[in-house]
Amino acid sequence: MSDFFGLFKNASDAERRAAGTVVFEAGEPGTKMYVVRKGTVDIRVEGKTVETVGAGGVIGEMAMVAKEPRSATAIVMTDAELVPIDQHCFVFLVQQTPYFALQVMQTMATRLRAMNERG
Repeated sequence: MSDFFGLFKNASDAERRAAGTVVFEAGEPGTKMYVVRKGTVDIRVEGKTVETVGAGGVIGEMAMVAKEPRSATAIVMTDAELVPIDQHCFVFLVQQTPYFALQVMQTMATRLRAMNERG
């Protein structure tokens, strides 16, 4: 999995989330993605955990690209710090930092392969 930590380790707008907190739910409009700076977040599809994302990973990136409702629910498993990235910031990062765009694409491709393998 890609490591987004380097780009966001000094971000001042990190949000602290306690274990058990729902970050977003499937079906909601996606207005932000998040970089996990500390802690872990479970990604659940139809109630089943499909991935646990730790520090350096991202969640919610599909909503930034597809502009469709969330396809998964994200729940904080251990106290976490999440750096929010809204659509404006996302577009800026894609334009100005090709490495960021590649990391997002690699993350999406890895998750798609994993979902296909699960059947």
